[in-house]
This record gives sequence, C-alpha cells and structure tokens, in this order.
Amino acid sequence: MTRTHYCGELRPAHIGQTVTICGWVQRSRDLGGLVFIDLRDREGIAQCTFDSDNPLSGDAAQTRAEWCLSVTGTVRERSNKNLNIPTGEVEIEVTELRVLSRAQTPPFEIEDDVRAGELLRLEYRYLDLRRPVLQRNIAIRHRAMQAVRRYLDGRGFYEIETPILTASTPEGSRDYIIPSRLHKGRFYALPQSPQQYKQLLMVGGMDKYFQFARCARDEDLRADRQPDFTQIDAEMSFVDLEDIYETFEGMIADLFGTFGISVPLPLPRLTWREAMERYGSDKPDTRFGFELKDLTDLTRECGFGVFANAKNVRCIVVDHEFTRKEIDTLTEFVKGLNVKGLAWHKAESSGFAKFLTEPELAAVCERAGFAAGSTLFAISDDNETLVKTTLGALRLECARRLDLLKPDQYNFLWITEFPLFEYSEEEGRFVAAQHLFTSPKDEDIPLLGGSDPGQSSETADLSKVRSKGYDMVCNGYELCSGSIRIHDAGLQARMFELLGIPKDEAERRFGHMLKAFSYGVPPHGGIGFGFDRLVMLLCQTANIRDVVAFPKTQSAVEPMTGCPSAMDAKQLEELGIGLA
Repeated sequence: MTRTHYCGELRPAHIGQTVTICGWVQRSRDLGGLVFIDLRDREGIAQCTFDSDNPLSGDAAQTRAEWCLSVTGTVRERSNKNLNIPTGEVEIEVTELRVLSRAQTPPFEIEDDVRAGELLRLEYRYLDLRRPVLQRNIAIRHRAMQAVRRYLDGRGFYEIETPILTASTPEGSRDYIIPSRLHKGRFYALPQSPQQYKQLLMVGGMDKYFQFARCARDEDLRADRQPDFTQIDAEMSFVDLEDIYETFEGMIADLFGTFGISVPLPLPRLTWREAMERYGSDKPDTRFGFELKDLTDLTRECGFGVFANAKNVRCIVVDHEFTRKEIDTLTEFVKGLNVKGLAWHKAESSGFAKFLTEPELAAVCERAGFAAGSTLFAISDDNETLVKTTLGALRLECARRLDLLKPDQYNFLWITEFPLFEYSEEEGRFVAAQHLFTSPKDEDIPLLGGSDPGQSSETADLSKVRSKGYDMVCNGYELCSGSIRIHDAGLQARMFELLGIPKDEAERRFGHMLKAFSYGVPPHGGIGFGFDRLVMLLCQTANIRDVVAFPKTQSAVEPMTGCPSAMDAKQLEELGIGLA
C-alpha cells in the first residue's frame, strides 16, 4: 500500500482515480454502519468513507484518534461538501484499510485551538507538532531557508560550515562550556556566533561566505529568544557600507516576496541617535507614531517642580483619550521601569496644567503636537537614557492596548552609526559596545586620540565615537546586527589599548586573529540575521517557540527530554570534573 498522494492534495480533478493515502485519524464517526474517518497528514485532511455495505466498516468503526492508517480507495464527489477545507469537495470510497499503529488517548486534542498549557504541549512536542498551525510554521521555515540559499548562491556566496566546538569568547553573553575528556581541565565552548571564523575565511580569500549557523548563548530568555538558535551568518570582502545595505535588504525583499509580501527598497535608515531621540529605542516599531518630544527647555522655569527640577523632560502624545483608570494602570507600568511617576494631560483634565501658565502650557502642547481627543504623557528624570527608554516602552504599551500592532504590516529599517564604546558603571570604564573588531567611522578616528604605546583612553573622546555598525529592525524586533570590520593592524592595536587590554592579554585572547591579520587582510564586513525571528515575522506569531521544532522553555529546559540533565559519576570522572 504505497502512498500515492498526500491527504491534503485531493481535489475534484482526482475523481475516479484510485489513490492511497497515509496519516493519522483526526476523528472517526460511526453513523449506524456508515463510517467516516478524517485522515490527516502534514498537507491537510481527507475524508475517508465506508458505506454501510462495506465489509471494512466494522474495522473502521474501531479506529480512534491518532491511530496511524494507510487507506486505499476511489476518489468521488462528496454529497455534503465542506468548502472550508481545500479537500472538502471530494472523499475516498475506501477499498483497503491498514492499521499501521495504534495510539493511546493523547493528553490533548491535536487541533489549532488547543486548550492545553504550553508546558504540557512541550512535554509532548512530537504530538504538538502534528497540529496544522505548527506544521505550517515549519513548512514556512523550510521555504524561507531555501529562498535565502537561492538568493545568496545567486550573489556568489559560498555556504561554508564553521566549527561547533570552539574556544571560549571573552566578550558578549555567557558561553555554554563543554569539558574535554582528552584534555582534562580544558574546555570547548559552543559558538555564540561564528564571528572570528568568518573573518578568518575572508583572510583565506573566500570573498563571500554564509551559513545557517547553530549558535548558543547562556542568557536570560524571553518570547523572541532561545538558548540555542539559528543565525543566517554572512561576510563579504572588499565592500563598504552601501554594499552591505544593498545585498541584505535585497535578500529580505526576495525572502518576503517569496511569500507574497512586498518590501519597498531601499529601506529607510535612522542613525542610532535619531532612533533614541524619536522612539526611545534602538529597535523602534514604526508602524505607528507617538514619537518622543523634548520639553526640557520649555519646562525649566515652570512652576511644576517635577519638571523644573529635572534635567530631562520628554513626552509622547497618543491619539486616544485614556480614562483615569487606564492612566493609573499606565502609571503603574512605567513605575515598574524604575521611574517615579507619569505626568499626563487631556483636553478636559490634566495632572499638571494648573502648575503651568497659559503660555507655558500652550508651548508644551504645540511642541508635543497635542490635540483634543489625545493624551499627553510626560516623564522627567535626571537620567536622559531612562526617560527615553521608558517613553519608548510606554509608546509600545499604548499601541498594544489600542490594537495598533498589526502582524501583517512590516516596517523594515536600518539603524546605523551605533556608539563604538559604552560606559560601564560596574567596571568604571568604557567597554566595546559591539565586538572588538568593529570599525569606527573614518571621520571619528581622530577621536580615538594618538596611537603611542601606553596612551590611555583619557586622552580620547570615546563617548562620541560612532561605529560602522548597523542593525536591521522590523516591528520592534532586531533582525540582524553587523559591521564593517577593522582591517588595519595599527587601528586594532589602538582599540585594545583604549579598552585596557595589555599586549600580552591581547596575544593570549586574539593571537590567532592578529597573526592572520598580519598576512594581508582585505577590507571586509558582515552580518548575522536571527533566522528564528525572521520566521516569526513570516508566520505572524509573537512566540519564537512556535517556529522551532524542539524549543526550550523560558527557563532553558526542554520538558520532552528533561535536559539539562544530571551526569552519572562515571561520566564526570572521565571528564575530570568534581561537583561541590
């Protein structure tokens, strides 16, 4: 009984043909000798009919949900058509039935509108994967992967695998560490990114590289993050920023076009500073307005002490008149982000208007773009970054409550000119905002100061140095991050000096890179796309676990296999590991 068709393939054009389908029982109905079985596979559902005089009807009546069957019969027109499904105009008049395997009663119904909790479904992920919505998502993931491969192959990229067992990286997130049995006391790490390998491929003359890289980061999880994930990783030689933008926004347009989604090119661009000023985020959602406005200069001399005594006062205006109860819940929301409170103003009532003169209030409303029917929200604090990021979170929360976040609307843009350094309060010094091989903008190199050995960062103006780094964002998600790399040995040495990395430590940590870069390194740049997040957007879901075959929970546990699991004493002894 070799399968001839998938269940979901049958159409009126197949009427009169003898077919064999295989799949799982979605439901079985016995109507007094007339038996119907809805058989399901990854492509859809087909109705299999056993007329009352069919000698197989008794066996068919015994089948239960999720039994695995093979069915042969003749396709015929259905008398009671179901136009809600693609196969709803036909059915199979069964002549042969084979039970391939029986099934216990599943712990939840295999349907899209499942009521079972996510933890239970992850424990039985192999059953959850039978649900049509997840099978659709995995199919979209497959098609997306092939579209990217076709595009990059057409652009002259080589697909090259880099090692899974690597040296621990001292920067970025925490590594997942793997002990070595052959070299006791020494460890591999799972790659957070193939960053160094792909740059070494450029030194090796590969020119254009990509791979669907499996990466792992031991960091706190959220709805759009997994501990192990897939990255579209790429690098190009002899390129500048415009080459990167053109190549990879073209890839996105081609990928989304595969699914009938138009992405107008070129993509808009915002500098990091512009994004923070206007949206309070370096991954802004631009599907709606509510942009930030700076009121600091207008309120410095006003009678409202909350404004007058703060170094930063900024606001957003939301095109909706919130009730006092709604404003109270939004106030609690921003307090959870470490600000003291939320000032508000509406046409008929206000939390601060009585403290301002009429000219002051008029100036505030004009600057903010306030109009009747809207609500102005303002936040003040001495910490400028806190004010911006809190308002950025508030504008998103307001958009959620007003149902403005439409999943079928895609607003892509580039964020450019990220800071090359950021100040670490914990360490009391500047640290690299990205990895150590990110190039500064050419015009900002003088801000790095001289390159005399031993010159400290105090002689440089690191807070103003912009990088040749870039992110592509869409609908509030960071989809990729990348940069043009440093290829000048003197500039790289200066970076190490500014970050307080002595020569001997630089040699220990990056000696293989420095050695390679002494043999004629080409100018190069690259990018890494979060493939799982791209598929999330294509599937219009907000949960990354919906597009990964075997995901982990937010506590980095896989309920199905129970990992991470304990190791027995013999295994630990072989690895030379003792547990406290």
